[in-house]
Amino acid sequence: MKESSWNDCIFGNKAVKVSPDRQKSKSLVETAKERIEFVKAIVITEKNARFVFEDYYTSLIEVVHALAILDGFKIENHVCLGFYIKEVQKSERLFLLFDSCRYARNSVVYYGKSMEMETAKINIGKAVVIINELGKAVDLRLKK
Repeated sequence: MKESSWNDCIFGNKAVKVSPDRQKSKSLVETAKERIEFVKAIVITEKNARFVFEDYYTSLIEVVHALAILDGFKIENHVCLGFYIKEVQKSERLFLLFDSCRYARNSVVYYGKSMEMETAKINIGKAVVIINELGKAVDLRLKK
């Protein structure tokens, strides 16, 4: 079944309820921050642009998972991560940015398409917006 909403993700067992795990959330955020620090030191070129973008995307996924685990969800796929952002976190804006990044990443990873440096930079910018906003939400929740 192709998911078209958060409810589809829940009923299709692509997003399942789990016990909230503050330590796992903290670890995911720390990993994302370390990867971003590493990748920031890399000068983006035409040859490495897609790889740099993929690292930012991976960090983005880690931050979304970190927030979801605090809400007590384990989410199995990136489509459902998007619906989590849209319907649980209630952010259409971040969902649209996320879905754009997801589509760009899938084009590279699953369909072998190349990614120009400017396209990578645009998508890295989108990923950074999401990482910063959802990262702040995780940080606030972990401070409680």
